[in-house]
Amino acid sequence: MDQAFADTLRPHLRYLAADQELRAEDRLRDLGLNSMQAIDLVFDLEDNCGVTLSDDQLTDANFETAGTLWQAVESARSTTVDAS
Repeated sequence: MDQAFADTLRPHLRYLAADQELRAEDRLRDLGLNSMQAIDLVFDLEDNCGVTLSDDQLTDANFETAGTLWQAVESARSTTVDAS
């Protein structure tokens, strides 16, 4: 996970302490992400990480942990680069 991703995700996780490191295995729902916040998070990730998440990437599985969401962002990033 890169810093832009972690910095974008952090404000959406109300149960992640300010001094707590975000780890790939951290479950996003346990850290306070709900379905309404996930929508805002998608927009923030697209703006801050320079990706477009396709509808088929907006799954519960991809929003399970920080690591699975990071993989979706990286996948979108490689698709964006390939399309250029």
